[in-house]
Amino acid sequence: MDVSGCSPERLKSLAVLAALFEELIVLMELKVVGQPQWHVFPEPGGITGLTLLAESHLSIHTFPEHGFAALNVYCCRTRACPDFPALLARHLGAQSSHVRELVRGVKA
Repeated sequence: MDVSGCSPERLKSLAVLAALFEELIVLMELKVVGQPQWHVFPEPGGITGLTLLAESHLSIHTFPEHGFAALNVYCCRTRACPDFPALLARHLGAQSSHVRELVRGVKA
């Protein structure tokens, strides 16, 4: 997902991003493997986060100076998708969300 028009303060908040990940994990019934990893860049930088999943991974890269975030939800099994634009508006203040779904896997 490419998310724009976000609140710069929310994009710099580890608590906000961790809450977003937690909600995604619950809504999509994902299984976390290990501890989430976060890197907070010095001003004016954002945050990079990664959570390993039994299904694959969640990752985010935020750019508060541009009001932009790149979010990846990679699953090796089909999942019901939450209303990503509403979720991202609520957590990040996003004004625009471009969601792309790629179907992956081995074809027999």
